[in-house]
Amino acid sequence: MELSERKKKILKAVVESYIETAEPVGSKAIAEHAGLGVSSATIRNELAELTNMGYLEQPHTSAGRIPSPQGYRIYVNELMNRHALSMHETREINNALNNKVKQLDVLLSEAGAVLSDLTSYPAYAMAAPTGASTIKRFDFIYVDAHTVIAVAMLDNNSVKNKLMSFPGGIDEAFVQKLGTVFNANFTGITERELTPELIASAERVTGDLTGAVAAAAGFALTLLTEVGPTRPSVSGASHILTHPEFKDADKAQKLLSYLSDNGELMQIPSDDSGSEIRILIGPENVADELKDSSVVMASYDLGNNMKGMIGVVGPTRMDYAKVAAHLSYVVRGLRQLADGGKLPLMPPDLLPAPKGKDEN
Repeated sequence: MELSERKKKILKAVVESYIETAEPVGSKAIAEHAGLGVSSATIRNELAELTNMGYLEQPHTSAGRIPSPQGYRIYVNELMNRHALSMHETREINNALNNKVKQLDVLLSEAGAVLSDLTSYPAYAMAAPTGASTIKRFDFIYVDAHTVIAVAMLDNNSVKNKLMSFPGGIDEAFVQKLGTVFNANFTGITERELTPELIASAERVTGDLTGAVAAAAGFALTLLTEVGPTRPSVSGASHILTHPEFKDADKAQKLLSYLSDNGELMQIPSDDSGSEIRILIGPENVADELKDSSVVMASYDLGNNMKGMIGVVGPTRMDYAKVAAHLSYVVRGLRQLADGGKLPLMPPDLLPAPKGKDEN
């Protein structure tokens, strides 16, 4: 049965009031704030019909209504307004992303952290499987006589580094030679091609007596064997405890355990629907731990085989419009950074209009 315009307006009012207050919504509140121009009795009848249709639930006989998962779904698909980001929100997102442009995993972690802070819900981010990688460039940065930073850029343009320590000492000239040998012999090869014979040959060419070649080769081998998705980065898991739905300790612990289990988080389905934002509401989630929660997710594709997923987890009483707006903006920012751009401190369309001559 198709909903009438009045039923849609009442359903929208119930959802948005419940998102804001976490309290069941009654007919009187809707009559006062929804501007429908009808009596409380008419609204009560509409609420009863929406409940019978499965869009609302009544926790107690005398209580108001709360949205059901089906009601949230209609709201998300048809009724919710687009959330406009504030200057503060865009500035915070842009600053965070601009400061983290070197390593994909660090960038995703920072994106998740700012999402969590802005939405007050836990956020997660992870990269998709990339298949077997090769290393296209090595840099060895001499710090002091006992410390070298090994830096490797993979063929997907992600950058990894490792601090290597040498108690016996190492000199800067040797570090330069190490870089030359590794860029000539250890780039563009697979895990199987990085053999003990190749390592021994590099040790002979460099005259290595410090173990630097073996340490650098071990670092390279670790990177070449990382063929699965990166471990999900979870930010703000404790935010879940601030929402009344999770005052029940057992319920909160169940979700927190799920969020802390990287293996479980990696089972959240990727978004292959082609839409920019995908929302899974309550029972639509496969995992039992998420049956009382919603997940708002977006896939990103930064080119050069850098793909993955970033999302927000929260109660079904989630501010979907706000979360979707933040998530959409973060993904657009990631793409712009990947294309070599830099995010402005304030997007032009959010700058205040210039004052007129008569304005102070």
